[in-house]
Amino acid sequence: MNHTGGAVAAVDLGATSGRVMIGRVTPARVALEPVARFPHGPVRRGDGLHWDWGALAAHVLDGLAEAVRREPSLASVGIDSWAVDYGLLRGDELLGEPFHYRDERTGRGVERVHERLPFPALHARNGLQFLPFTTLYQLAADPLVAQADTLLLIPDLLAHLLAEVRVAERTNASTTGLLRADGGAWDTELAEAVGVSPAILPRLADPGDRIGAVTGEAARRIGATLPVVAVGSHDTASAVAAVPLSSPGSAYISCGTWGLVGVELTAPVQTDAARDAGFTNERGVDGRIRFLRNVAGLWLLSEAVRTWEAQDGASVDLPALLAEAESLPATGPLFDANHPSLAAPGDMPARIAVLLREADHTVPATRAAFARCIVESIAAAFAEAVASVARVTGCAIDRVHLVGGGSLNRLLCRATARRTGLPVFAGPVEATALGNVLVQARAHGWLGAGATLEDLRTLVAASFPPVRFDPEEGR
Repeated sequence: MNHTGGAVAAVDLGATSGRVMIGRVTPARVALEPVARFPHGPVRRGDGLHWDWGALAAHVLDGLAEAVRREPSLASVGIDSWAVDYGLLRGDELLGEPFHYRDERTGRGVERVHERLPFPALHARNGLQFLPFTTLYQLAADPLVAQADTLLLIPDLLAHLLAEVRVAERTNASTTGLLRADGGAWDTELAEAVGVSPAILPRLADPGDRIGAVTGEAARRIGATLPVVAVGSHDTASAVAAVPLSSPGSAYISCGTWGLVGVELTAPVQTDAARDAGFTNERGVDGRIRFLRNVAGLWLLSEAVRTWEAQDGASVDLPALLAEAESLPATGPLFDANHPSLAAPGDMPARIAVLLREADHTVPATRAAFARCIVESIAAAFAEAVASVARVTGCAIDRVHLVGGGSLNRLLCRATARRTGLPVFAGPVEATALGNVLVQARAHGWLGAGATLEDLRTLVAASFPPVRFDPEEGR
């Protein structure tokens, strides 16, 4: 066992882009080297909205090949991704491209599941907030389920591609709705009740488990037979593992496409108040509970920018747009960032304008004002979620740690501090990749015997000191 450290590869897939990183770890420092970045998103097929699985798999394999070329001594690879989406296998055949969670079919699944089990009964078992794209709702609307012998979530499907292994990593499995909140095992009775055969649910693995090794065509493609180590394969689980929580009263916001707002607990909270306030209990690294709420994140801004670029036929200079937005007053109109009409891809400015008019607000006249309106509305939703988590849990929240891509958005950080009335500590940007890397490093023994989650976070804070934003800034 190498006690001085080493290097690992992290495959980190968000809902709009992916990356492959090399993580270099010693007991005193962690560093990341970006190897590959690639956009990806939904593709419209004849039967609905899917992920382009072939392109995504190719990007991952190419990225790992480049990682091996740059660092032949890689000790392992870990994979994380967005939650809830899955592939169905029959033998080694993938039964169609994985559906995208924003596909319209999920509404049918909600109706079918709730006919059998009302939402309060579901929450009592799985502890999850109501989200219409939760895996169990998707499965209830998927006719291919009856033909499948294995269900694999996206990171587990990639692990199968690399290592021909069939496992379900527990943090991501907890987002399916089919895992019990009070112990983290598959709820086979619930699966049967909603029409899912328990036989398709693979064995569970935990972050830090070695689950296989790259083999076959994948090994030839990347040029190595790396061990595959399970990490917090739900990207938020990996991100939260790397949040440098600096007080017992810390809340976190993992902000990218979504904003995941919550606190870390040691046991689930399944009260009526938690359910009615829209909070979820998902598994974290080392058995922690990620008690959080999904809030619209930078998806709203990125979709607005995509619309403007389509109108212009040219790229939008987002940093310049945000700088102009920051010079405007913070007293403009707000809209409900979580409104269901904003969930699907499309003309985001037009849909936001409808919401503003319905609330008798003036629609911003410039793109900068529109960007300010979007950012302030996201920050307002963050602030409401932070206040709500404090009420529901009784936690005395005294600061907010904002990690992920949103931590680069100074306007968002300042607005969140101002609207929560709490200091915001921004960074690290690549929290998800860091959590992925550090779980692998700990599995290899590089962080010392008995290294805790708090030890991992201390290493993150030392390597990537967060930037503080106070509530008084920008008033």
